[in-house]
Amino acid sequence: MPTGKMHADEIDTDVALVRRLLTTQFLRWADLPIIPVPSGGTDNAIYRLGTDMAVRLPRIHWATGQVEKERRWLPHMAPRLPLAVPIPLATGLPGEGYPWHWSVYQWIEGENATADRLVDLSHAAKELAQFVTAFHAIDSTGGPLAGAHNFSRGVPLAMRDGAVRTAIAELDGLIDTDMATAAWKVALQAPLWNAPPVWVHGDLQSGNLLAMEGNLTAVIDFGAMGVGDPACDLIVAWNLFSAESREVFRTTLCADDATWARGRGWALSVGLIALPYYLNTSPAMVRYARHTISEVLADYEQGAGFRSRLRNRCSVISD
Repeated sequence: MPTGKMHADEIDTDVALVRRLLTTQFLRWADLPIIPVPSGGTDNAIYRLGTDMAVRLPRIHWATGQVEKERRWLPHMAPRLPLAVPIPLATGLPGEGYPWHWSVYQWIEGENATADRLVDLSHAAKELAQFVTAFHAIDSTGGPLAGAHNFSRGVPLAMRDGAVRTAIAELDGLIDTDMATAAWKVALQAPLWNAPPVWVHGDLQSGNLLAMEGNLTAVIDFGAMGVGDPACDLIVAWNLFSAESREVFRTTLCADDATWARGRGWALSVGLIALPYYLNTSPAMVRYARHTISEVLADYEQGAGFRSRLRNRCSVISD
C-alpha cells in the first residue's frame, strides 16, 4: 500500500486541488487561506477554508454517497439536537482531476474529545446520551435503511458474523482470540431490535466528537448515518468511556439489557474488523481498535452486564 495512505485505492488530494476546485466552482472563496486538517478519519480529507468553513473531499469510493446524504438531512436535524453538528453550505462537482462530489461546510471549533481532554467523563457521558436520545427520536420517515451506504451500521449483528470471525482469525497472536470469540457469541444471543428502525449516527467515537475547554460541544461526520437498530450508537460506551462513565451513559440512555448487549457486540465487531485492516496504515485506528476490544473483553471477563439484570435502568442522574 502506498506510504501515507489508509486505503490502497484512495484518491490523492492537496491544497492545490482544493484551490483549483474552488476557483472553477466557487470563485468567491477561491482566495481564502486553505489549510489541511490533520485527522484520523478514514473516509474524507478535510481542509480548513478561511476562518469559518471547511472543505471535505471523499478519499475513497465508498464514501462518495455521504455528500448527498449529509446535504439532505443535517440541516433538518441540527435544530433538534442538543450539540452542534456540521451544516453543509455548498456541494461541489467532480472536476480538476477529482472524480466525485465534495462539500463545503461551516467550520466548528474544537478538538477531538478524547478521554484526557474531557474534564468530566461522566458529565460528557450524560450529555452524549442526551444527544443520542434526541437523535434517535427524530422522525426517520424517508431515511435510508442501514446497508452498504453506511457500512451496514444498524443491521442485525448476525449479518456481521462472517466478517467478525474472519477478523478474529487474522488477529491470532495479536489478541485473545478465544475470549473474543466467546464474547462475540454472547452478543449474538441478544434479542433482536423489534421496534421501528430509528436514525443512527453509526460511528460515535472520539474522532467524531468535539470538545472545547474540556466540555463536549459537537458531533461530526455523519457519513455512517442511516436508519436501523439504535444499539450501534452505543459503541462509544466502550471506545471512549470508563466503567463509571459507561454506567452514566447507559442509565441516561435508558438502555435495556438486550440493546446494551447488542451495543457491546457492535463495539467488539467494529474494533475487531478495524484492527487487521488498519494494522499497517493507521496508528490512530489501531489504538482505537485495541482500546475498544480491550474494554469489551474486560467487561466479558468480569461478567459486567453479560448476565441478565432485571431491573429498571431509567433513573435520572443529577448533575
